[in-house]
Amino acid sequence: MVVKPSLALAIGCLVVGLLADSKTPQSALGVKPYWASGTYRTSEVVGWTITGSGKVAYTVKQNNHKPLLSGDLDLGAGAQKIEVRLSEPAMVFMTVTPEGGKPSDYGAAVEPEKIKPASPRPADFDAFWARKLREMRAIPSDPVFKPGVSPDPAIEYGTFEMNHVHGTKVYGQYAKPKTSGKLPAVLLLQWAGGPYRLDPWWVVTRAQQGYLALNIQPHNVPATEPESFYSELPATLKNYTQIHQRDRERNYFVEMYLRGCRTVDAITARPDWDGKTMVLLGTSMGGQQSLAVAGLHPKVSHMIVNVPAGCDIAARPFGRSETYPFYPQEDAKALEVAGFIDATHFAPKIKATSLVAMGFVDTVCPPAGIWAAYNLIPGLKRVVPLVDSPHNHLATREQQLPIVLLTEQWMQSIAKGERPPGLKP
Repeated sequence: MVVKPSLALAIGCLVVGLLADSKTPQSALGVKPYWASGTYRTSEVVGWTITGSGKVAYTVKQNNHKPLLSGDLDLGAGAQKIEVRLSEPAMVFMTVTPEGGKPSDYGAAVEPEKIKPASPRPADFDAFWARKLREMRAIPSDPVFKPGVSPDPAIEYGTFEMNHVHGTKVYGQYAKPKTSGKLPAVLLLQWAGGPYRLDPWWVVTRAQQGYLALNIQPHNVPATEPESFYSELPATLKNYTQIHQRDRERNYFVEMYLRGCRTVDAITARPDWDGKTMVLLGTSMGGQQSLAVAGLHPKVSHMIVNVPAGCDIAARPFGRSETYPFYPQEDAKALEVAGFIDATHFAPKIKATSLVAMGFVDTVCPPAGIWAAYNLIPGLKRVVPLVDSPHNHLATREQQLPIVLLTEQWMQSIAKGERPPGLKP
């Protein structure tokens, strides 16, 4: 009998790091938003009612950057209100700190469907990426798939590698049902950190749903070596976000996005692909890659991203808090290069049916940039506002549960050839 992994393991990249079961409670403190949805119009007052005892300090910022309000409240006098009104679309970020206690964050959105990217799209953005794709495809990929030991006897599992740009490789793992016929495909793109080992269950679980599943390293390192291999990698590689920040031709994320495109090329050339269904699945940096690859590769049919990174990389000069990979905001050359890897700039080219989630109190991948990317996607799509959620690895299971459940609904529907639920133009 095959023992399937738990839900958290089954959805792999979407719930990694969800270790806490609940927020640390703030004794005798209650914070209730005026609207449970956390979403307001510009004509409405954004506000919270604060109850409890003792004194609290608070700050309110627009897009977690521009100060709007700050002060202290004495809850001994009864319930207090914190209110602000915005005249433009934006996110509101509030921090409340009880005297002698820990701070808690709360978020709201003001007409988020109208939020635009912080920085302009480079004029030669499309020409640059068309050239980079041509250069990549001029290099024979020569994919090699190597069968491995599967944790499920009904699933074929193995690893693969391909040639890539600048003498590097694409390394990954794959899984598929041991049945004949053509299959829908899914490519799992990895969150940040490491480099680290890829878990075979991440693809095996998707293969159990009926997918031809591939999962690649975002880095030029093998996919499934012992943990000691990754711990001994050089520090420069572990600090990969700093590699070629000021050089768009050799930028680390340019190579990473191309690695995803090369893999989609390989998947869609396989005789066991169904010829129509190509899903991208990613969280955080995996979502960043998904937005880029979906914008660059027309054969991507569906995209599911949770708290994607890389949206508004050059944000601070434009009055917003910046996102991972946290390029230096005072370095004009680095921010110029950031324009070519900013995930929002790929969104207008995405043809895929898209599911996009953002955390309203996410300081790693702030929600304003994710809303901007979502708003630019021209096709059918669905947004999942996680009103109480910080970044996924800092969130509770409850805070991330909406996107976890919807991801599974979407993956099951897509595998059956059905339209995912809740789509809007």
